[in-house]
Amino acid sequence: MQLGLSVSDSDVSSFTPLVVLELADDTKAEAITWLLNRIRGKQQNGGAELLVDQLLFPAQDGQKSNPNVFVVGSTLQRLLKGAEDVGLFKEFQDGTMRGFTYANRESFKDFYGDGEGFLSDAECQYIIKHELDTLRAKNEEHVPGYPKVKLYPGKSVVRRLQSKGVLVQYFPLHNKEDLKRLSFSWYKKIKLYFQPLDDIRHYFGEGLALYFGFLEYFTFALVPMALIGIPYYLFDWENYDKYVLFAVFNLVWSTVFLEVWKRCSAMLAYGWGTLSRKKAFEEPRAGFHGALGFNPITGREEPVYPSSKRQLRIYLVSVPFVLLCLYLSFYVMMVYFDMENWAISIYNENPNVATGILLFVPSIIYAVVIEIMNLLYRYAAEFLTNWGEPEILLSNHLYLYSFNFVNCFASLFYIAFVMQDMVLLRQSLATLLITSQILNQVMEAFLPYWLQRRRNKKVHKRMRRMMGDKELPLLEQVQLETEMNTYLGTFDDYLEQFLLFGYVSLFSCVYPLAAVLVVLNNITEVYSDAFKMCHVFKRPFSEPAANIGVWQLAFETMSIIAVVTNCALIGLSSQVKAYFPESETEMILIVVAIEHVLLAFKFILAFVIPDVPKHIQVKLAKLEFDSLEALKKRKTNNGGLFSSKGKAMFFL
Repeated sequence: MQLGLSVSDSDVSSFTPLVVLELADDTKAEAITWLLNRIRGKQQNGGAELLVDQLLFPAQDGQKSNPNVFVVGSTLQRLLKGAEDVGLFKEFQDGTMRGFTYANRESFKDFYGDGEGFLSDAECQYIIKHELDTLRAKNEEHVPGYPKVKLYPGKSVVRRLQSKGVLVQYFPLHNKEDLKRLSFSWYKKIKLYFQPLDDIRHYFGEGLALYFGFLEYFTFALVPMALIGIPYYLFDWENYDKYVLFAVFNLVWSTVFLEVWKRCSAMLAYGWGTLSRKKAFEEPRAGFHGALGFNPITGREEPVYPSSKRQLRIYLVSVPFVLLCLYLSFYVMMVYFDMENWAISIYNENPNVATGILLFVPSIIYAVVIEIMNLLYRYAAEFLTNWGEPEILLSNHLYLYSFNFVNCFASLFYIAFVMQDMVLLRQSLATLLITSQILNQVMEAFLPYWLQRRRNKKVHKRMRRMMGDKELPLLEQVQLETEMNTYLGTFDDYLEQFLLFGYVSLFSCVYPLAAVLVVLNNITEVYSDAFKMCHVFKRPFSEPAANIGVWQLAFETMSIIAVVTNCALIGLSSQVKAYFPESETEMILIVVAIEHVLLAFKFILAFVIPDVPKHIQVKLAKLEFDSLEALKKRKTNNGGLFSSKGKAMFFL
């Protein structure tokens, strides 16, 4: 395992640096010494047993650079033992995926010699992060040099230092050579074949690789919808039979798409060793301070928060705030309709090219406002989630789901079912799709890249002035990466795909080109997301993942809503109403009956298609059987060790 870096560039050591630790430049010397001793200390003494050294940056223009930047590495033996601690699954000699154990290391496939290259870069950095995060206070009552920064036995040292601003950041270093190879195979050449998901997983970890796997799968799954949608749009798509046929195909597609994805993700996760891996218990949030209590699951003392106070915060503050935001969303929507009526009135008075273009201006403005509101609410929801559930940093962004759904789709539902204006619905849907896609590409990739390039140029000039003719590539790389933006996770990326899925599944029978637009967006999304991961953001730590988590439920919920929406759109069509000129009640009952039949079909289809392929089920069952047999054998071998005293103790 070589990262292409050498700490000897800065004359500090010869180990391979994996992670950078940056402390505040005014950190007390006692705190630094204490932290470094804990990182280097033996495990039996509460240390992490890692390698750590300081990076010394030359002074610039008479001003000292931050002296408290450190690089952390590890011996190979420590990494292998850490792999067992974090529960990594690796491929065994018989082809099954098993939890790695240091004692049986030579029984695992691809383990040769001393194990060099057995662990990927992402796994090594994840292990170091785990060891740093699990550094716990012993008998210290406060951080040395900071009497007000209290500690108690079992408190995470790193998290307390983070919450108090002593630890500014810590992140994994990029591997220049591996990143260059990955960039070339991933996005630097236009290709028609699949993404290098295994390479992405080795470099960034399973969580990010699963996102790109889902993005790729979603894009390919949209192709049939797009191919059918093009002729449907070009020809007589108001025809009743085609209208119903496309809606039914839409519903079947959305169900099959999600069920088959679960099988695909299971195969990927099994091959990566995360399908059976248990997620570690989350640590208390870094900024939370509460009375000590006993965690019955982990057996540790942790700060706890009374449930009654949490519920009061949720129902008296969080819920009213969400309702206020939803009210503002509806208010903005009504302003949009006023603007729409104004544009239509101008066009009716003087129809020409200029007033024809004016018809699209309200939708464009509304789409921009939606994106701005989503961004602002993103920060508000993060605050509410952390504040409303203070003891754990939750991954469940329920507030964001509700707000983004209402903010993006409320106007479309209003146009479809209150105004019943299908022409305006098609126009609004197309404008929202195109505008949001352009804004996302600019805000997510191009603007951050432009800003990053400006920062990089400044850093290069500064480092050249500081170092003169000396070549110190590690110092320059660390300086560049400390100033890069931090990747906040896949939530926003999944949210974008969730909203696009909603546009396609909810209303595409009215605007069949929606799937075409989403396919074009996702093709560019693959390249822009790959580019930003390689050159815009700091390298994120690996996040083990067996599936896309709560997003699977979110997508399935959207597909159920799509059944109701599409059936209602069919019922509103003039062709359907023509069949029931005298009895609207009968028409409604028939549409509701069809809706129930389609929902039943969706649930049957979801039940029939197994989530995990048969061959993987067999391998998992075999692994469980082998584990039980090994346990029985161990009990049998230990049976002779029981003495009469031991038996007496057993009966006692």
